[in-house]
Amino acid sequence: MANPNSRDTLIDYCKRRLGEPVIEVNVDEDQVEDRVDEALQYYQEYHSDATVRTYLKHQVTATDVANEYIPVSSDIIFVSKMFPLTSSFNNSRNFFDIKYQMMLNDIADLMNFAGDLAYYEQMQQYLSLLDMKLNGHPQVQFSRRQNRLYIFGDFADKDIKADDYIVAEVYTIINPDSHTSVYNDMFVKEYTTALIKQQWGMNLIKFEGMQLPGGVVLNGRQIYDDATGEIQTLRENLRLEQELPPDFFVG
Repeated sequence: MANPNSRDTLIDYCKRRLGEPVIEVNVDEDQVEDRVDEALQYYQEYHSDATVRTYLKHQVTATDVANEYIPVSSDIIFVSKMFPLTSSFNNSRNFFDIKYQMMLNDIADLMNFAGDLAYYEQMQQYLSLLDMKLNGHPQVQFSRRQNRLYIFGDFADKDIKADDYIVAEVYTIINPDSHTSVYNDMFVKEYTTALIKQQWGMNLIKFEGMQLPGGVVLNGRQIYDDATGEIQTLRENLRLEQELPPDFFVG
């Protein structure tokens, strides 16, 4: 299959690229599985097509409050920001709050042609500025290997309580089992093939110089060196052309 859509079809494609069934590729199945895992991990770490921006919604539990952190999925690789939980200006439900009264005035002005949308937008930005200066934004810390989202101050101050909802902007990796087009990505196919080829050469190095019937001499070192050069080129092209800028994940 020229367009792999699963793990098995990707492995078959890579072996055909290396010469099977005309040439026997001397790589164990477990080694092939390891190289596929390595290729997918490298793709997910650095390729811009392997991550997607989404939003995490979580209902706080009593355990979260006791632990003072929010557990997150291992698929999440970065938390760019968390949305404010409360706001003195924008989320108030009081009939006499500032925003409600100003909106009444703004709507009345718009109906009487005394105001316009530009004025309304400026006023909303001004209220947001006041809210940011007086309340600020939640300060969070996220470590990918811990799978924990720490929210500073809010748990201790009881700003976050059980049954509250939090929303954060996060970046998560694309699961190839759910989105099988990952297996047909050009980088994944080329990189997986190169890794299997390198493993093949590594397996044959210990037989280097051995002459087979018919005068054929095994040259595992050449296969290994060629694959290593291909891997290096693929990595350089990925980091230069496909990787997101280092400051992309600044929240």
